[in-house]
Amino acid sequence: WGHGLINLLSLANLAHYFAQTQSRGSNMTHTGKNALLALALIFGFTGSAIAAGSVVDYVEPKNQSNPPPAMPLDAFQRFEITPIAMDAPYAGQSGNEAAKTSIQANLDLRVQPVLADWNAKPAGADAKTLKIEPTIRHIRFISGGARFWGGAWAGGSAVLMTVKLTDASTGQVIAEPEVYQHANKMGGAGSLGATDKAMLVSVSSMIPDYLQKNYGAPGGGASS
Repeated sequence: WGHGLINLLSLANLAHYFAQTQSRGSNMTHTGKNALLALALIFGFTGSAIAAGSVVDYVEPKNQSNPPPAMPLDAFQRFEITPIAMDAPYAGQSGNEAAKTSIQANLDLRVQPVLADWNAKPAGADAKTLKIEPTIRHIRFISGGARFWGGAWAGGSAVLMTVKLTDASTGQVIAEPEVYQHANKMGGAGSLGATDKAMLVSVSSMIPDYLQKNYGAPGGGASS
């Protein structure tokens, strides 16, 4: 909401400036008009591509490293993962929905072969199932368009996810690790948004990393 208000005020100020210059018969140069148009685009059109909630650059995981699960994951014989969920207010925002889609695609690419291998192992009639539920808790993703127009002014990107691991038969939560990645505004500007996109790949790779490290013996893992 705060970012939206700033955008509206900025556009209102630009409109007022244009009105003043027209009423005075100003001979504004073509370059000057283009510069103001660029500012309008920065403030007016990037809003839909970034989170409308509070800036989440301050968000970090609770711990520098995730604690180990209550038991090794190979205590389970079957593994199922749910689609990535996303908390309000980020759900429904176009830029963040696109980021979630990218994280999901990268996660599927990395985690599905691991789970398929584990699920292919023989299991008895009393096989236990581990339910894996990834959720985006906080996200601020600067899209390529927003980065092109806003550069470093558009701010940094950041994403914090939790991954709840539950015994499907008992409901016992075995672990709920956090994974966090960010892309600072200067790196995003200098790479024309490449580091913002790389952030999505990095956070998705941390989930199968945690699962694999805790399969044979519980050992925890990195949170960022």
